[in-house]
Amino acid sequence: MTNREAAEEQTAGATLAEGPAALKEWAATVRALEQGRQIVVLRKGGIAEETRRFRLETPDFYLMPAYEHQRRELLKPEAQGLLDEVLGEWDGPEAGSITISSRAHAAEDILVTDPDALLRIRDLHIWTDSFAEERLRWKKREPLHVLLLRVYRLTEPIRLPMDPAFTGCKSWIAAGPPMAGDLAVPAMSDAEFARRSDEIRRRLGTAGEH
Repeated sequence: MTNREAAEEQTAGATLAEGPAALKEWAATVRALEQGRQIVVLRKGGIAEETRRFRLETPDFYLMPAYEHQRRELLKPEAQGLLDEVLGEWDGPEAGSITISSRAHAAEDILVTDPDALLRIRDLHIWTDSFAEERLRWKKREPLHVLLLRVYRLTEPIRLPMDPAFTGCKSWIAAGPPMAGDLAVPAMSDAEFARRSDEIRRRLGTAGEH
């Protein structure tokens, strides 16, 4: 039995409470993370979030690509090809399964309330300034979470049967232990991740706080 088959067999009889923790993120963003184009995601929680705010439920999780509601105009022109790429691989809203091809470790959760802080890291991700501003403005009383993610590409992606619980505007899917058999390759070297993390902390004024 392959690693993928073992993981699927484990998942097939599991409830969501027993399944792996997965963070939903735009499929284009997941691809950028997997390719090492960025290490950051910006989160404030989804409309369907139980607490109406984002919480880092666990530092280690899978990245679940979300295909619907991605907005081309909120991606920089040079990154819009990523959207075309992932949409070309998608079976559409009636797809019977979803593929998870990476996992992540949240090395740091930096809270941001200053719009100028986001401008200082504008060249370190694929989104437009409007995307970052919209994320910050939504739920104004809540800080924006800038997550620094150490991403690993699964050598054998995991294909899960589509479940209604995977849909909706929420950040997290499931909350249980990780699946078995997820051999993975880092998206970049430890040294490169450390360098980029230090650069983001420096620009956000949090260097020395971690």
